[in-house]
Amino acid sequence: MPVFKLPLSGDVVQSISPITSFFSPTGGQFGLVNITVGQSSAPEVEKDLLSDVGSYGKQIGQIGDALLAVIEHLESGTDCALGEDRAIVAFKELMHSVATVKERHDRHARRPKRG
Repeated sequence: MPVFKLPLSGDVVQSISPITSFFSPTGGQFGLVNITVGQSSAPEVEKDLLSDVGSYGKQIGQIGDALLAVIEHLESGTDCALGEDRAIVAFKELMHSVATVKERHDRHARRPKRG
């Protein structure tokens, strides 16, 4: 005889430990929307970095600004073919796009020099 199951009536297995699930910052859900940032070898360090230093977007933004400053300093030298490298061109276009979004939200943006 075939097995007939309605939608959402399949087997569900979920183990619930009232102590570890509700009091663990990585094991429990405390809100309607929970974001998992992936696997980390040091989740406590990740948590402290995000709460004390800045979001991933802020960290990457500052790294991008610093890298752009280094690129422009290197390009100011004589006979520098750095501006012809496809990775550098793509990075500058990315930074232009980021600057456009930041400016749309009235945030300070560092735009690469065109040229």
